[in-house]
Amino acid sequence: MTLHLLMVDDHPTQIEGYKLILGYNETGHDIVNTTAFNGESAYHIITNPVNAGRFDIVFLDLSLPPYPEKDIRSGEDLAVLVRKTWPKTKIVMLTSHAEAIVLYNIIKKVEPEGLLVKSDFSAHELLHAFEKIVNGETYHSATVRAGTKQLLSQANYLDRMNREIILQLSRGNKTKQIAEILNVSPSTVEKRKVHIKDSLDIEKGTDDDIVCEAKRRGFV
Repeated sequence: MTLHLLMVDDHPTQIEGYKLILGYNETGHDIVNTTAFNGESAYHIITNPVNAGRFDIVFLDLSLPPYPEKDIRSGEDLAVLVRKTWPKTKIVMLTSHAEAIVLYNIIKKVEPEGLLVKSDFSAHELLHAFEKIVNGETYHSATVRAGTKQLLSQANYLDRMNREIILQLSRGNKTKQIAEILNVSPSTVEKRKVHIKDSLDIEKGTDDDIVCEAKRRGFV
């Protein structure tokens, strides 16, 4: 049986490495690979009606050259497009980001069949993950499992906007900048920060205290 894979990564050598490794899979499948190196080329492959039902698995790097004309900013946006366009296709997301909030957001928004942090896996683990995914299982690498465990338990408190505020604070952005990024009012951001402090058990404190506690818990 043949499996058709779409691999999207802006580093051609990375794709060649994945292709070489997956060539040793023990699932009994032959693999046919199609590649894309940026958001634009991947978008056109995904939206081309000729490709409907063609791909069994899509490998997506999170960080990709964007395609702003179609509001594709990252591999996450492409993953959402794949879910909408090819609902039966399995999605494997690969990322260099180890921040728990980034990983958790991917899980909640995309629900990929595979999510792996690149620093986690060897050739052996990539093969192991691939075989599990082909067999209908979901695979998260070690950093994903460890980093998202506590966030999953606090899902009711740290919703998507609160998680994004924490992430932006960790990047040095202030209330006004965060409000512009999230397209909300500064007062909304300030109110959200109060709830964030409550969820992180911070009685009083500054933005820096939020970031320090989030880092202590491994969220960013």
